[in-house]
Amino acid sequence: MAGCSSSGDGDDPDDNAGAGISQQPKETDPFWVNPDGNAAEQVAAYVKAGKKEDAEEIRKIAEHPTGEWIGPESPEEEARGFTEAADKAGRTALLVLYNIPHRDCGQYSQGGAADGNAYRSWIDGVAKGIGDRDTAVILEPDAVLHLVDGCTPGEFHEERYDLLKGAITKLKSLKKTKVYVDAGNAGWGHPDQIFEPLKRAGIDQADGFSVNVSNFYTTEDSIKYGKELSTKVGNKPFVIDTSRNGNGPYTEGNPDERWCNPPGRALGETPTTKTTDPLVDAYVWVKRPGESDGECKGGPKAGEWWAQYALGLAKASK
Repeated sequence: MAGCSSSGDGDDPDDNAGAGISQQPKETDPFWVNPDGNAAEQVAAYVKAGKKEDAEEIRKIAEHPTGEWIGPESPEEEARGFTEAADKAGRTALLVLYNIPHRDCGQYSQGGAADGNAYRSWIDGVAKGIGDRDTAVILEPDAVLHLVDGCTPGEFHEERYDLLKGAITKLKSLKKTKVYVDAGNAGWGHPDQIFEPLKRAGIDQADGFSVNVSNFYTTEDSIKYGKELSTKVGNKPFVIDTSRNGNGPYTEGNPDERWCNPPGRALGETPTTKTTDPLVDAYVWVKRPGESDGECKGGPKAGEWWAQYALGLAKASK
């Protein structure tokens, strides 16, 4: 699944069945583009079907790096495949670890490791797979946030803090791995509510934190939130998920599901390490644009590719 690679510089005309997937210069966008990702496959399918305009729209997604979410079954194999492909292309792999026990509080992305020991073994596998290759890790979207907002039952809190701290320690033992602990988004609450939990989770040992993962808050609001939080956690830098925040958050319908496949959204700033603020390490596409948030508003299961939604995001972007 993850073993294929590209030159990383767009000089292979045979990438993905002639779709010609390339990417931006390494100086501004060092992360690896997977030439076999869902968006790249969709470009190839549209080209084959003669749908040139749709292919060009989806190319806006396919030619930028997105997070590779490591699955629960073969963490070592997957992490090795992605990082080796990125290394061969002279790029940095962007991995998302989302397998904490009691994940997502029983919502669309519920699941995670069966227990603490299973999670520790999984993290060990990821670390073995990464080895000494350049990698950036987004650690457990919503895991700390759900400890704060009451979503995760109290009896699981101590274990979760321990697992997150252990994961950071393990990953930071690797030579070339950066770790960003997820820290919520600009719309959930206030930095005062989460900075102490982040410290308990081991933020001091991490490289920084991530904000707006899989969400839609503007980059401006995300920078404001991140900078306020940074002052409370030792001035740590942060990364912002700009994958779908081009039009900001959805403000209609049921407030509890505005985050789930909202219509009218757009791609945000393209991934880059050349940001406008020294505290912002990068704009990254952690959520892969075009993959469903869950079975709402006509969408497929969480994480599945949804070409119609992808087209909407691309067409609405600048």
